[in-house]
Amino acid sequence: MTAYQRRESGPRVPDEITAQQLDPDARAQLNSLPNDLADSVARYLVAAGMAEDPEQSYAYAQAARHLAARVGVVREASGIAAYRTGRWAEALAEFRAARRMTGRDDYLPVMADCERALGRLDRALALVRQADVSSLDRVTQIELRIVESGIRRDQGLADAALLALQVPELTSVRLHPWSARLFYAYADALLAAGRADEARDAFARAAAADADGETDAAERLDELDGIKFEDLAGSEDGEEAAESEDMEETTGSEDVEETTGSEDVEEAAESVDPEDLAAGLAPEDLADVRSNSR
Repeated sequence: MTAYQRRESGPRVPDEITAQQLDPDARAQLNSLPNDLADSVARYLVAAGMAEDPEQSYAYAQAARHLAARVGVVREASGIAAYRTGRWAEALAEFRAARRMTGRDDYLPVMADCERALGRLDRALALVRQADVSSLDRVTQIELRIVESGIRRDQGLADAALLALQVPELTSVRLHPWSARLFYAYADALLAAGRADEARDAFARAAAADADGETDAAERLDELDGIKFEDLAGSEDGEEAAESEDMEETTGSEDVEETTGSEDVEEAAESVDPEDLAAGLAPEDLADVRSNSR
């Protein structure tokens, strides 16, 4: 048994997962490791990438990190897994390490998003600003824009959030792998700006572009449509309740007038049930109407 096998304490990797399934560029970063160790780390990385459960993915990534913490791709995988589970500070530390080891700036969007999740908006914006955009591929540039828009929303700057996403691809008919995320972010920014109708159209575009279900655009679209339908129903219910109240008040008034025509006014007032007068818009009924129209 080799030394690394004695140290190995991670979860069992399914037999069908092989080291050859790892991306060639990532595999190349493992060349500094002994072959058997490289294979073991590669299988953990593949398993981490394939796991649907974020916690399971995190466990595989941690096992790889335990074996090869000085390899950039391993720290990157650890950062991604930590990010997926909401371990923002840990993810940020892993991406920083990966960036030092690889010299790559394409970690900046997710690093900025981690700072944003930690509530450190100034630091998040500083990371966005320090990027040399000319050296980044288009997908990383778009991701930086998406994160910046989210930061601006958190700062309460709705117009700035929209401005950050004003790129040619926003109105282009040509779709890209990241189009769904761009449209989705724009829809969120429109909602924050109080432009619900335009946001619905943007969510519809995001849902149409999201063939792989990367976002919940379809659910958000249904939610917006549902809210509009319920508001309409609530309005109709309110009108019916108002009409009912008017009828009851009129009827009650007529009853009082008829009674006072032959009897003393005080006796007529005592004969009216207060609950009948309030039946049209009792507080609990009003609460129900408000709840249904939410």
